[in-house]
Amino acid sequence: MALNRKLRMGMVGGGRGAFIGAVHRMAANLDGKIELVAGAFSSDPEKSRLSGEDFFLSPDRVYGSYQEMAEKEAAREDRIDFVTIVVQNHLHVAVAKTFLEAGFNVICDKPLSSNLEDAKDLQKLVHSSGKVFCLTHNYTGYPMVKEARRMVQDGELGRLLKVVAEYPQGYAVGDVEGEGQGQISNWRADPAIAGSSNCMGDIGTHAHNLVRYICGIEVDELAAELSAFIPGRELDDDGNCLVRFTEGVKGIIYASQISNGDENNLNIRAYGTKASIEWHQEDPNELVVKYANAPRKTYRRGNDYLGDAASSNSRTPFAHPEGFIEAFANVYLAAAAAIADQIEGNDPPAGGYDFPTVDDGVAGNAFIKACVDSSRSNAAWTKLEP
Repeated sequence: MALNRKLRMGMVGGGRGAFIGAVHRMAANLDGKIELVAGAFSSDPEKSRLSGEDFFLSPDRVYGSYQEMAEKEAAREDRIDFVTIVVQNHLHVAVAKTFLEAGFNVICDKPLSSNLEDAKDLQKLVHSSGKVFCLTHNYTGYPMVKEARRMVQDGELGRLLKVVAEYPQGYAVGDVEGEGQGQISNWRADPAIAGSSNCMGDIGTHAHNLVRYICGIEVDELAAELSAFIPGRELDDDGNCLVRFTEGVKGIIYASQISNGDENNLNIRAYGTKASIEWHQEDPNELVVKYANAPRKTYRRGNDYLGDAASSNSRTPFAHPEGFIEAFANVYLAAAAAIADQIEGNDPPAGGYDFPTVDDGVAGNAFIKACVDSSRSNAAWTKLEP
C-alpha cells in the first residue's frame, strides 16, 4: 500500500448496539491504514448522530440516511475512499448500488443479497464500474486457512475425494421448547429481511465459501433438507446438504443454530488420495494433516515452515494466538491494498488480491437458492444456477 495517508472509510449501519459493526471497525483499524471518517449508522437519524458522537466523528459527516451520505461525500474533496455496508441482508444491494453509482469502492458484509437475482444485477454493476468490491467472508482471513489452501493447490493432498464442511451453533436451541431468549424474533428469521433462508443463508454460506476458498471446487448439485425446529419460524434453523462438487468430489455441508452445546464450531475436513486436512475455527491456529500410513502432523500458525500466504497474514510470533478480529482484519488489509492501488493508478499484483469478491457473493446466493429449492422438492438433487 503506497499511499502516504490512511484510507478514509465510511460506514452504513453498525451503530450503537450492533455487534458486526463494531467488529468491522476493529478489523479496519487494526493495522493503522484505515480511518473511519463518516457514516450513516442507523435508519434513525438521531441514533446515527449519537453513534457518530461515540466514534468522535465530525458532526457534518454523520448522516441521517445512506442516500444523503453518498451524495454529500461525493461532493467533498476529502471524500471517503470506500464504504463499509453492515445493514440487514435485504438492504445490501440497494446501498451498494447507491455508492457504486456515486463512484465509491465498497466493502460489504455477507451474504451479498437476500436473493440471487439481485445479486447477479449487482455483480454486473460491480464489473462495469471498475470499483473494488470486497465481501467479508472473514474466515478466509485465517492464516491456517490460507495454509490449507496452499496445500491443496500444491497437490499435497493428491486428488480430492471428499470434503465435509460444518457450521453448528446452539444458541437458539432453547427456543425449540419455548425456553430461550426470544431468538424467534431475530430479524434473520424474517423472510422479508433475510430472504429465503435463515441458517443456511447466514452461516451455511460461510461453510460453502470455505470449501470453495480452500479446495478450489464448486458445488455442482446438492440434495438439501432445511428444517425449522423452533415453533412459529418460517425460515430454517438447521440444514443438511449432500453435495456433488465439481471434479468428481463428494461431500457434505451442514449448518445449524440448534446444535445443543456448540458455540461457533465452523470446521472443514478435506480428504485426498495422499493426505487429508482438518481445521476448526474455534482452534484456528492449528491445521491437522493426516495420512493413511504415517502419524498425523499439526501445523501451527507463526512458524517458518508455513507458506508465504499464511506467514504474511500473521502478526505475532508463534505461541501468541491470533483469532477472529485478526482474520477479519486480513480481509480488510487485502481490500485496502486494492483500493490504494486503484487510487495510485497501480496495476494489480500478478496473483491478484486475496479477498472475497462479488463473484463469491453470487456463488453464495446460488448455493442458498439451490438449498431452498431442493428442500421444497423433498431434498431432490438440484443444480446450482450458473
